[in-house]
Amino acid sequence: MTLLLQIADTAAQMADTVNNAAVPTVPADDLRFGDLILKGGWVMIPIGILAVLGLVIFFERYFTIRKAAKDESSLMAQVRASIMSGNLQSAVAICRNSNTPLGRMLQKGLLRIGRPIKDIEGAIENVGKLEVSKLEKNIGIIGIVAGIAPMFGFLGTIAGVIQIFYNISKTDNISMGVISGGLYVKMVTSAAGLFVGIVAYVCHHILNMMVDKVILKLETDAIEFIDLLEEPSK
Repeated sequence: MTLLLQIADTAAQMADTVNNAAVPTVPADDLRFGDLILKGGWVMIPIGILAVLGLVIFFERYFTIRKAAKDESSLMAQVRASIMSGNLQSAVAICRNSNTPLGRMLQKGLLRIGRPIKDIEGAIENVGKLEVSKLEKNIGIIGIVAGIAPMFGFLGTIAGVIQIFYNISKTDNISMGVISGGLYVKMVTSAAGLFVGIVAYVCHHILNMMVDKVILKLETDAIEFIDLLEEPSK
C-alpha cells in the first residue's frame, strides 16, 4: 500500500512538471502608451508639436467659421424693412451692430447707394473677398501639417534603420534583442506621423467645406440685397 502511494505521488509531481513546462511564461508588465511614445525617440517631439499646432488652429477656425455661418435671415429682414421705409441710416446701423461678415458687406453696399449698381456690386464683392480671406486664415497651415507629419514619420523610420545597423556593427550579432530598439523607432514614428497626417488632412478638408458653405451663403444674400436695391427702379 505504501509503495502504491509513493508511485501516485511521483506521478502527480511529474504531471505538474509537464504542465508547468507546457504553459508559456507571460510577461508581468504590459507596454504602456507613454512608454511606447518614448520608444519613438526625438522624432516624436516635432510630430507632437505638429499635432498640437494642427488641433489648436482647427478648433479656433472651426468656431470662427461656425459663427460666420449662422443664420442671418433676421438681419436681411431688418435691412429690407429699413430700405423699403427709406431709412438708410437705420439700415447702416443695423449692419454695423451685427458685427458679421454679411453685415459688413451690406454696410459697404448701403454706403454706396446713389452710385451705379455696378459700383455697389464691386464694393460688396471686395468686402466679401476680405471676409473670406479672414475665414481662411491659417487653414493652409493645417494642410502643411498634413504633408509634413508623415515625412517626419518616414524620417524616424530612416533613423530606426540606421540604429539597427549601428547596433549590429557594434555587437556583430543579428539577434532580436539587438534590432528591437531600432524597430521600435521605425514603427512608432511611422504610425504617429501617419496618424497626425491623416487627422490634419481630414480637419483641413472639413474647414474648407465649411468656408465654401459660408461663401455660397454670402453670395446668395448679396444677390438678394442687389435685387432689393433694384426693386424701386422696376
